[in-house]
Amino acid sequence: MGLFDKLAGWLGLKKKEVHVLCLGLDNSGKTTIINKLKPSNAQTQDIVPTIGFSIEKFKTSSLSFTVFDMSGQGRYRNLWEHYYKEGQAIIFVIDSSDKLRMVVAKEELDTLLNHPDIKHRRLPILFFANKMDLRDAISSVKVSQLLSLENIKDKPWHICASDALKGEGLQEGVDWLQGISRFFFL
Repeated sequence: MGLFDKLAGWLGLKKKEVHVLCLGLDNSGKTTIINKLKPSNAQTQDIVPTIGFSIEKFKTSSLSFTVFDMSGQGRYRNLWEHYYKEGQAIIFVIDSSDKLRMVVAKEELDTLLNHPDIKHRRLPILFFANKMDLRDAISSVKVSQLLSLENIKDKPWHICASDALKGEGLQEGVDWLQGISRFFFL
């Protein structure tokens, strides 16, 4: 059973459709995280970087997910907004070892949070400070500071240090989302 199946079981959402948007810059680990969160029989063995833009929809026994995996080029990121209205929660993935693009990640997050389809909604946001296994990775606390997450006052949010390759930190994130979602997905 995948983590999303467990989440659905805990929530009692056997027939509930929940759209979780998974966003972040290219090469942050979105595809690897999503793969690890899928039921084990749906996981892919070989993960390759996403070229261009792809939307993946998959269902667990009780939840439906829409995953956005896009190239880091701005011309693809502007397509995210077409799916904001349907989103009920957001997973935002950050490469914690890529200090140079942390500013770009913050700009994309700020754009997301100020979009009219997001701004006035209390969507839960789960942040994964991914790639903690790399030598140059900065802590999730530092990632939080660089992204100014403390300024997000109108949405519940949580940040988890993660290593998507090993699956570390993913369960903590799902547990938080499961706990907070009782108030959002009913």
